[in-house]
Amino acid sequence: MRTWVMGATVGSVIPTLGAIIPAAVGVDIGCGMIAVKTQFQASELPEDQKILREQIERAVPLSAGSYNRKVVATAARRIESLKELAAKADFDPGSYAGNWELQLGTLGSGNHFIEVSLDEDDGVWLFLHSGSRGVGNRIAQKHIKEAQRLAKQYWIELPDPDLAYLVEGTLEFAAYIRQLKWAQQFALLNREEMMDRVIRQFSDWVGAAVIEQDRINCHHNFTEKETYFGKSVWLSRKGAIKASPGTPGLIPGSMGTASYVVVGKGNAMGMDSSPHGAAREYSRSRTRKSFTHDQLRAAMVGIEYRDTDAFIDEIPQAYKPIDTVMADATDLVEIKHTLRQIINVKGD
Repeated sequence: MRTWVMGATVGSVIPTLGAIIPAAVGVDIGCGMIAVKTQFQASELPEDQKILREQIERAVPLSAGSYNRKVVATAARRIESLKELAAKADFDPGSYAGNWELQLGTLGSGNHFIEVSLDEDDGVWLFLHSGSRGVGNRIAQKHIKEAQRLAKQYWIELPDPDLAYLVEGTLEFAAYIRQLKWAQQFALLNREEMMDRVIRQFSDWVGAAVIEQDRINCHHNFTEKETYFGKSVWLSRKGAIKASPGTPGLIPGSMGTASYVVVGKGNAMGMDSSPHGAAREYSRSRTRKSFTHDQLRAAMVGIEYRDTDAFIDEIPQAYKPIDTVMADATDLVEIKHTLRQIINVKGD
């Protein structure tokens, strides 16, 4: 289900021949989901869920300007791989964000979250949503502006400046692709790092090691080269997941509603893609004017979360019904599991 905005639409899949529109990927390059199915059942969990929520809040920096104070061992290995990738891509991530290493393993704010959820059989899942953080945003902004500069330089008239593109074969295109791929990998590893921290806190809470039954990590803001109807295209998914045959995916609902573990059916007309979640019904400012803290509390009954009016703009009623999204996506994905959260962690 799409959200209409200026420029590229959230929830769209855009194939381009010999060019890429940087704004079609968006500013949160590589944003996506990761989920781990544990061996635990709901009946095996301790009663005091607040303890785990607070442990996670201490282990993972949550808000937009919140970063790690130091690089921990697990992050160090991932950072080293990102340094090697940056060297191959011939660019310095530090030129975009001097603290990019401290950003790995941080959540961000808005609709990013960490959740403990139960599936239809009361199996316990760990679930989170995040992207490439500040460093990815700055990479995206730089190349969006570069595309717009080139459009003006060559007198290219566009319906909207955000539709400015970079042409394959140019130095500007090559630089964008290299840095885009780096940011996508940063986002992937950012989610892996956070998930590993959540697993450690969860294990401490239940008093036993987590044995992973499944782990799924997927982008919903990204570009890659694919072939459709005999044409090799750059396929930009903005607010859409890959849904090729047998590909696992994750589709979250809003705060307080169901999320889904899916498998792609492979629909060429849909370019092997699926919605990444429910779009907003209300803007954030309108949501704050339309709903109250008490309404948020009512919507979150039965879910352990930090009770603050900072989350009013994420109230479930601000989003379109996720059930409608899933009904519309029946020819794109098959639902394998329906998850309902019991613990929700968000940044301000």
